Amino acid sequence: MGFPASAATKPDTQTSTNSNSNKERRGMGLLLVFFPEDSIDNNNSTSRFFRRTTSSGLLLAKAQSTISICALLVFITLLLFTLSTFEPSIPTPTTHSSIKSSRRFLSQNTQLSSSSRHWFSPMWDYKLLYGKQKPNVSSTSFALQGMGTLYRRGTKAMNDLIVSHVVEDVTEGELGLFLRVLHRSGVTSKADTVLLFGSPSLSSRFSFVVREENDSFLKLIKHYRESSIKGSRDSVFRFDSTQFWKSGKKDVGEPIWGKKGRGNYSNNSTEAEGESTRLTYGSIVGFDVNDLDPENSLAGFLDHVPMSLRRWACYPMLLGRVRRNFKHIMLLDVKKLMLLSDPLSRVRNRSPESVYLLTKESSSSGKHSKRNSEKTQSHSQVNSAILMGGARGIRRLANAMLTEIVRATMQHKKKSSISESGILSQLVGNGHILKNINLITSTESIQEASSLIGSSSNSAADYSIIQRGNSNHELNSIMMKLICLCEVDSSVYRDC
Repeated sequence: MGFPASAATKPDTQTSTNSNSNKERRGMGLLLVFFPEDSIDNNNSTSRFFRRTTSSGLLLAKAQSTISICALLVFITLLLFTLSTFEPSIPTPTTHSSIKSSRRFLSQNTQLSSSSRHWFSPMWDYKLLYGKQKPNVSSTSFALQGMGTLYRRGTKAMNDLIVSHVVEDVTEGELGLFLRVLHRSGVTSKADTVLLFGSPSLSSRFSFVVREENDSFLKLIKHYRESSIKGSRDSVFRFDSTQFWKSGKKDVGEPIWGKKGRGNYSNNSTEAEGESTRLTYGSIVGFDVNDLDPENSLAGFLDHVPMSLRRWACYPMLLGRVRRNFKHIMLLDVKKLMLLSDPLSRVRNRSPESVYLLTKESSSSGKHSKRNSEKTQSHSQVNSAILMGGARGIRRLANAMLTEIVRATMQHKKKSSISESGILSQLVGNGHILKNINLITSTESIQEASSLIGSSSNSAADYSIIQRGNSNHELNSIMMKLICLCEVDSSVYRDC
């Protein structure tokens, strides 16, 4: 009886529930009708937030990468600019190598001084005198901007420069005598000396000869100072030590060669009567042709380029790098000439564009009889063994000479007929090419060295330049005997 009642109540409950849900749906439908955007925004707000965060992160990453690339480009540009304008410093030898080198020099000097038989060896035979020595002595410093060899650094900056080229057939005795006479002439008190070698092997072979003569010169200066002997130039072979001592205010100019700031000898100056007296001498450096002409510029025009022609390809680089450091320049042949006094006095009062030439007249008649039968052409043969003048004039002449060598090799079919003296004489005769150079020609004759043998009391003023001649071996021995006549000098040179 009670079951029907309960069953009757369930449909009523369900009916009420359904009616409530229908009412809610109707309410939601009204909300969607009146406020459709609010519901859509609520559903998409989360997705938009994530999209905005992602896009801002991408923009930030792109900005950072762009800034990094720009910074990297700026850094690379600065690095390349720094490397392009950087001048390589002269490397200082390591302690081990310097100690090893000093020990080797010390042992060599000890052996030479203890050996008495070397005192009686002839000067011109360096193989006998230095038979146990290794000629390829390692250099302790470069001469200029990582090139060359510094044999001796002078006491101050000089105004004059002597560039002496060493041809292939020069012997050790010839170079040794040339340097010894050069030191005794007094010209090294006013000028620096550059030795230009034809190959690196020549540079290493002659290195010990150059250093030996430098040491002998310093010993000679020291000996004259300690013995209070001033010396004189009453003979061409007399040594006058007063040329190397200067009085007055100390010069502050530093030599261009070698490492800057390197001090010289501590005993170079003395105080006498309230004035500073200091020792003054020039630097001696060496270069080989591969340093100054690494590509061998004339190799494309000649099968074999002799040193007499290749030296002109080396002058532009050498003279260009020192153009602001020297006022007067001399180009000299070691094989042919020697200096007994200072010949640069001829050009010190001239203009920077001047070039002093030594010539000799020679006449030649034309080949064609009809044209040149009545005309005998007289032209000057220029002595290419010595050229001197202002720094600007010598530099311009060297550049013009190099161009003339190239032109001559292209015109001549027989390359063997090309001579340095002939090309230089032809260049000097062409006034149009050398119009910016003040040429000063002189017919001054150069004395033969054999004329000095007769007497040892010749005036030094008459023999500023001498030429060796053909018999150099006998001449060297005779000249060394004349040098060793002085008792003071014979005690310094061990080959006397």
